[in-house]
Amino acid sequence: MPRISLPIQMLTGLIIGCAVGLLWPSVGKELFPVSRAFINALRMLVIPLVFSSIVLGIYHMGREIRVFGKVIGIAFLWFYFATAVCMVVGLAMNGLFHPGIGADLTLPGGKLPPNAGRGVDWVAFFLDLIPTNIVSVMAEQKILQVLLFGILLGGALAAVGEVALPVVAVLRGIQAAMMKIVRWVIVLAPLAVAAIMAWLLSTQGTGALYALGRLVGTLYLGLAVIIVMMCGVLWAIGESPLGTLRKIAEPLFLAFTTRSSETTLPIHMEILERAGVPNRIVSTVIPLGYSFNQDGSSLYLSLAVTFVVEAHGIHLGWAAMLSIIITGLITTKGMGNVGGGGLIAATTVIVALGLPVDAIAIIAGIDVFMDMGRTTVNVMGNTVAVLLVRRFGGIKDDEPVPQAA
Repeated sequence: MPRISLPIQMLTGLIIGCAVGLLWPSVGKELFPVSRAFINALRMLVIPLVFSSIVLGIYHMGREIRVFGKVIGIAFLWFYFATAVCMVVGLAMNGLFHPGIGADLTLPGGKLPPNAGRGVDWVAFFLDLIPTNIVSVMAEQKILQVLLFGILLGGALAAVGEVALPVVAVLRGIQAAMMKIVRWVIVLAPLAVAAIMAWLLSTQGTGALYALGRLVGTLYLGLAVIIVMMCGVLWAIGESPLGTLRKIAEPLFLAFTTRSSETTLPIHMEILERAGVPNRIVSTVIPLGYSFNQDGSSLYLSLAVTFVVEAHGIHLGWAAMLSIIITGLITTKGMGNVGGGGLIAATTVIVALGLPVDAIAIIAGIDVFMDMGRTTVNVMGNTVAVLLVRRFGGIKDDEPVPQAA
């Protein structure tokens, strides 16, 4: 029998959960432990997966910059700048529309941080970033400290040369094993979505569905803003925005319909090379971009996290927004090639803020609608990255390949 895709299963779970919550509320109230098991499994994977991915990402970044120099340097400068801009746009869209306000997502057993909404002692904050015992902070799931140590370790491994290879091999094995477990856990997502939606509607009514609809609408408005900004960048470097969109229309459409950047990779590279972009740039920047330059996913991450924050009735202050940007800038790098990486990245940021991660199961139910748009913007962002590197990388263009008649 043909296998039903996971997004369709999750949509089915969403529909079944809503039906159970509305028609049999007494049953829906008892299903919350099913979603709790799914959330606990995700949280179990956060530290080993994020740590191995960040260390390997920084290691490969350091190695690539040493080998390719200017091309990779320009690419990574753009990757980080674009990620920061997309996350700020996500925060701005949340500030305009506040889709999470009014959606009570305070779930059973969820504990809010005692200092939620309060000011931050920045001296204590930065001192606390330096862990005295990395094992203890991992056990306590202090994400920012783990990320800082991972960055330092990845940079050191890139600097020491061949002696680092055994450590890198171990980390690759850990990352591969964690990614396999993530795939096992994600298979259970439809059950978790059905259970949490049944509980939500049986206890809180349909208000949460309205809030989730606002979240999807806000995301697409934010993605439209990002596309306009990218067109402005293309115009500024002498490229035709409409002409570029026409050239990459096929990978953009493929990304929207399949919700997978990987399927667009060969077509995307072929189109850019046919347009005369040097093979050295395309073959270097595009694969790196698919792992490190997730523009649409970055906007989604900041918007999803702020949705959860405000749905818990917490005022989103400057300290919380800065924490979201810093954690997101680090977490999104190296997570692009992880199956279910969006959920893991959002879970990581929410854990860093000290919030209950249960609401991730709620967002997972509508993830398929958001994934189409953010994947399309990811492809657009990588096109802009390639053209920027061509403009400033100092590499001569190849001759355009003539179109077949």
